[in-house]
Amino acid sequence: MAAHLSSGRVNLTALREAGRRELREFLDKCAGSKAIVWDEYLTGPFGLIAQYSLLKEHEVEKMFTLKPGRLPQADVRNVIFFVRPRLELMDIITDNVRREDRARSPQRDFHILFVPRRSLLCEQWLKEQGVLGSFVHREQYSLDLIPFDGDLLSMESEGAFKECYLESDQTSLYHAAKGLMTLQALYGTIPQIFGKGECARHVANMMIRMKREFPGSQNSIFPVFDTLLLLDRNVDLLTPLATQLTYEGLIDEIYGIQNTYVKLPPEKFAPKKQGEGGKDLPTEPKKLQLNSAEELYAEIRDKNFNAVGSVLSKKAKIISAAFEERHHAKTVGEIKQFVSQLPHMQAARSSLANHTSIAELIKDITTSEDFFDNLTVEQEFMSGIDTDKVNNYIEDCIAQKHSLIKILRLVCLQSVCNNGLKQKVLDHYKREILQTYGYEHILTLNNLEKAGLLKLQTGGRNNYPTIRKTLRLWMDDVNEQNPNDISYVYSGYAPLSVRLAQLLARPGWRSIEEVLKMLPGPHFEERQQLPTGLQKKRQHGENRVTLVFFLGGVTYAEIAALRFLSQMEDGGTEYVIATTKLINGTTWIKSLMEKLEPAPF
Repeated sequence: MAAHLSSGRVNLTALREAGRRELREFLDKCAGSKAIVWDEYLTGPFGLIAQYSLLKEHEVEKMFTLKPGRLPQADVRNVIFFVRPRLELMDIITDNVRREDRARSPQRDFHILFVPRRSLLCEQWLKEQGVLGSFVHREQYSLDLIPFDGDLLSMESEGAFKECYLESDQTSLYHAAKGLMTLQALYGTIPQIFGKGECARHVANMMIRMKREFPGSQNSIFPVFDTLLLLDRNVDLLTPLATQLTYEGLIDEIYGIQNTYVKLPPEKFAPKKQGEGGKDLPTEPKKLQLNSAEELYAEIRDKNFNAVGSVLSKKAKIISAAFEERHHAKTVGEIKQFVSQLPHMQAARSSLANHTSIAELIKDITTSEDFFDNLTVEQEFMSGIDTDKVNNYIEDCIAQKHSLIKILRLVCLQSVCNNGLKQKVLDHYKREILQTYGYEHILTLNNLEKAGLLKLQTGGRNNYPTIRKTLRLWMDDVNEQNPNDISYVYSGYAPLSVRLAQLLARPGWRSIEEVLKMLPGPHFEERQQLPTGLQKKRQHGENRVTLVFFLGGVTYAEIAALRFLSQMEDGGTEYVIATTKLINGTTWIKSLMEKLEPAPF
């Protein structure tokens, strides 16, 4: 089931097992039959740790979604609430508990499991509502880093960027530091820590303090990771705003990938039967899981979309040739061999059919005029063309009332590529947006300004051209089919965050000291002492392993670029990626939008 978690240099199954063990221990504390009431947001992340079968083994008989009103009927001994520590959820739980029929027999025990931490504020609230005493067990389940794939971990903390950069709330940074301590307990102390940005500095300080406060945490495990690189999202605000052009990135941009699952329009996936023209088309979205357990997906996920078609047609030829083999199988041995390969071949054929359908869906969008115009403007901004004046395309899109998020992405991209907009340009955009989309969006614009995504160009010069040239962020001659540089993931633009990781590995950050000073926040290096005998002696030709932790979110295109660096023949470094949340430009901007309802008149 979890073979894809152990396929990389670091076996992440151990992390998943640790999560499952903690869950089993809690369930066993609540003796007897159980019903779980889920905070809906947690079901996706938990699904990556434990399947329903594991819960069933521990007497979980029913599962419900947390909502106001009476709890559904269930003949169970225990009711367990799995929730994030949020006051609005405590109100729902209070309502559930109060409506419980106390006259019924036998009585049920209530328990509450806070994910990822217990909250004094929530418990105080439950106490004030008079229901705290109803809970037999009140515990926490530290779901910090969840393994998504063999080289990918995420905390799936949806508000992390907003909390850190707008609200100065460092809770998610504390969880990141705790998650890194858990990793070190399982995979050994990470000897070198590098970082860039204010949040990175905080996380490194918390890790060092935790290590000092728990001397027992110094373990004697041989270190798996050589280096930890902590990167603030606001060091590179540009990358998530641009449209990702890898296969996986485009699936996420267009349909949205949630906890490795994507929901797609069903029409493309209906089985085609003769003579039944369009009858009974499915109406439920097609739900597919996307991870490297699927051979074909592992091969094409990180390719530029323009290189995917040729791979799919090659695969189609190979598969049909393999099925043709059955006509040549004469002897019993040959037939037996063919039959033994059949399940694998059928799985490959079904996988190919799915990805051909997805590619067709994406191609319909990428070949549209609007997609091309939008991409052209993005690429002009990223290569430094006309970033200082009002853009005609953006004006036209506002006039035609295109999606507000699309407009905000483009305006923020222009602002970031110009180190802020002139007062006249900024005021013009704001006025146009508010007049077209409504004045309730003034708070959203304010948030984007606070986050540094939309800002006024003050006095100083525009540093972006210097940063772009020094870090080679724009490559004119990009090879999408057989790439030789990370810029293929955006067809020309090399993600700044990944370029920093690449230059850290070789030749080191000293070579770009001046540019680092232009980017926000401090850069630093820390060393963690290893007990004698655990220092690593690298074998000749053995790659270093670096964990890159993005604080504030990471895109699939950045992940693809880091995987590309891991696979380079002479790279010398393999990367494992961790983040507070997997994001794209749309979900990122959405997380910063304020839902202010217009006045009801």
